[in-house]
Amino acid sequence: MHDIPARVLLVEDDDGIARPLVAALSASGHEVVRVATGREALTAARAADAVVLDLGLPDIDGVEVCRRLRRDLGADLPILVLTARTTETEVVVGLDAGADDYVTKPFRLAELQARLRALLRRAAAARPRLAEELVVRDVRVDVAGRRAWRGGRELDLSPKEFDLLALLVARAGSVVTREELAREVWDTRWMGASKTIDVHVSSLRRKLGDDPADPRYVTTVRGVGLRFELASEETGLAGGPAAGSGPSSDADA
Repeated sequence: MHDIPARVLLVEDDDGIARPLVAALSASGHEVVRVATGREALTAARAADAVVLDLGLPDIDGVEVCRRLRRDLGADLPILVLTARTTETEVVVGLDAGADDYVTKPFRLAELQARLRALLRRAAAARPRLAEELVVRDVRVDVAGRRAWRGGRELDLSPKEFDLLALLVARAGSVVTREELAREVWDTRWMGASKTIDVHVSSLRRKLGDDPADPRYVTTVRGVGLRFELASEETGLAGGPAAGSGPSSDADA
């Protein structure tokens, strides 16, 4: 069974456990970052695709770390806990805190890898797939062909601009958080990607012919994220010219 390559955060203060685990996960194709404290984990997890978390940490109890990760990073981050706590009550507490699965110490590396593999497969399957073609107002996105038009005029988009537009149009009318944009478009939870997001949004607005001071397509919800508007504030109409029906009458920005 092949592993899905992922950025795995290992939270383990015991070098004797961490070293062979890092080696085994790296040999399976994963990019592994190891930290030894709960405080480090709460920061580093933003850049991870999955977390392997020891519950016996020196600073913050692992159950509390798990609870905070689930609260701050959402339901789609796979969390596999390592625990020497073997009673049913202790295991249930960890699962209730947000863990997806657990492995009890001492453990076999093969079992841990199999459980992590299953969690990564489940997370990949749960990611929503975009429709083959998306149409909102006078914007049409051909997802499979990776082409997009506004009012019949094809847009010259970079790969990331296309991904950004496709995600926003697929979620039109709803706010897409900056964390979601970083994860879905840039494949990272690193919040330092914020400036990169701003640059691409600015370029995308220009190519859509949006006024940066008063955008009609991609609007900013301050402190939250971005929204592709279902209707123009000028017209109040959700519909526009049929996609591909003819050349656009709008001047290029």
